[in-house]
Amino acid sequence: MKLASVARGDIPADIVIRNARVANIFTQSYELADIAVYSGKIAGIGTGYNGNVSFDAEGRAVIPGMIDGHIHIEDTMMTPANFASIAARHGTSAVMADPHEISNALGIAGLEYMFRASQGLPVDIFYGAPSCVPASDLETPYEELDMTAMKSMFDRGMTQHLGEMMNFPAVIAGDAEAWGKILAAGNVPLTGHAPGVTGKELCAYMSSGINSDHECTTLDEAREKLSRGMWLMIREGATFLDLKTLLPLIRENPLNAARCMAVSDDITARYLLERGHMDEKMRIMLREDINPFTALRMVTLSPAEYFRLYDRGIIAPGKIADFVILDDEAMTEDFGIHSVWKNGRQIVRDDDVFAAVDAEYLAPVTHTKVRKVPTADNIRVKAEGRIINAIGVTQGTVITRTLQVPAKVVDGFAAADGDNDLAKIVVLERHRDTGRFGVGFVRGLGIKRGAIGSSVAHDAHNFVVAGTDDTSIAAALKSLADMGGGLVVADGEEVKASFALPIGGLMSYLSPEKVADSLANMENAATELGVKIPHPFMVLSFLCLSVIPELRITDLGLVDITKGGKQPLFVR
Repeated sequence: MKLASVARGDIPADIVIRNARVANIFTQSYELADIAVYSGKIAGIGTGYNGNVSFDAEGRAVIPGMIDGHIHIEDTMMTPANFASIAARHGTSAVMADPHEISNALGIAGLEYMFRASQGLPVDIFYGAPSCVPASDLETPYEELDMTAMKSMFDRGMTQHLGEMMNFPAVIAGDAEAWGKILAAGNVPLTGHAPGVTGKELCAYMSSGINSDHECTTLDEAREKLSRGMWLMIREGATFLDLKTLLPLIRENPLNAARCMAVSDDITARYLLERGHMDEKMRIMLREDINPFTALRMVTLSPAEYFRLYDRGIIAPGKIADFVILDDEAMTEDFGIHSVWKNGRQIVRDDDVFAAVDAEYLAPVTHTKVRKVPTADNIRVKAEGRIINAIGVTQGTVITRTLQVPAKVVDGFAAADGDNDLAKIVVLERHRDTGRFGVGFVRGLGIKRGAIGSSVAHDAHNFVVAGTDDTSIAAALKSLADMGGGLVVADGEEVKASFALPIGGLMSYLSPEKVADSLANMENAATELGVKIPHPFMVLSFLCLSVIPELRITDLGLVDITKGGKQPLFVR
């Protein structure tokens, strides 16, 4: 009732933002007005309001706090608190996070950690229930989370929506377990993951109630999904860059923005520090001649409406007072941020975060160390033919290719060939200490000598190492086991660089700047081995993702979900 009293002007507001050029998404225009805030909510917009405190926006544009509709915080390698401290600086007020990375690595305890660690931060973090732990039956997680675990996540209030349903073949085929998880989620937003799924298979996938997708990489696929009623999450992260490719959908028909949103999916600490978060997506869209208000909708109101967050996404009476004051009087290609306000309180000004952030108030979440580590002799592959299936890396996209290439045979064994950009790749199961590992070959990493490895290996997050010789690969695997998880670069028996990730082998307690510096050091060390592709460790991690076409590798060996599962190494 007091909010209405403030709105009428009967009692003073807590704070009044004066001389604001309010960006109105509905009218697609700016309105010079004051914003009255009371108890963390917007009471009124107009003139004549009095407040206990006043802040002069000096004619600057004011936009709603921005929302990331799909992100994996674990991929930043930062804790939720440290991630939020950076995201807030860039005008992000809420994110819809899918915690299936930590849930694959640590089970339900991983989700519990993320939920506890996300309370009281300058960014609201809403978690999706991880629907695919494991992502498919072609990889091995720490523990499987079934439909009963799914229901428990919602009952305990840890999750707000269904995390991306990656096992699209199971949904299309009517698999009882996959559909059981969807039904266990109940009446919540059901987010999807359907790379390349079109036609009747798309209809079958959507018949489950799933109605969003962030995997579109072509205009034709995006148009079809949009025409069938799907919400499009257009991905623009550190490695996978789909925004410019798919923006013609918006340019051709700006009304499509009502069913589209720009999302991050996978992003790094370095990217956040150097380029930004949702503000960088706005800059990209503005440079691509997207109407500023149309672009703004895709990072504010559209994700708010899809996720049923009806208390935010616009600057209007009764909404949460999350807004961003820009440097200029309008949304420009620079899209500089003057200050950020959360629940009516200023939390960022001139890149300084005022909100207290404590990244180490929880005990570290560790992982059981791996004892069964293969030696160089163990990972040798006896030549059983002359032509092999190899994973083909395609820069800028999560999609891989299935290549058939001549094997390099040395003393009767198939070997890597650094001169021809053919590296050996090994995935070692790390959650149950079975000692099981898969071996394959990959082209496109550009590695000339040594090996690079990681415990960040989507989605089961086993140990993955790619290299040009067995000694280097074995040394990298041993280093990962000794650390309990992290990143490593080895050359022969020598470990050239390493970066420990104590939280489930995925995240560090270090500050964002130190995480970014550590990752940069690792990438520089990889470059010295001849690796030329950007973000090599992130690219390496996705070679294990069994639910993305085409050829992948897990602890079970080579797999291709579009061909029904396991694939042979030797073709003939």
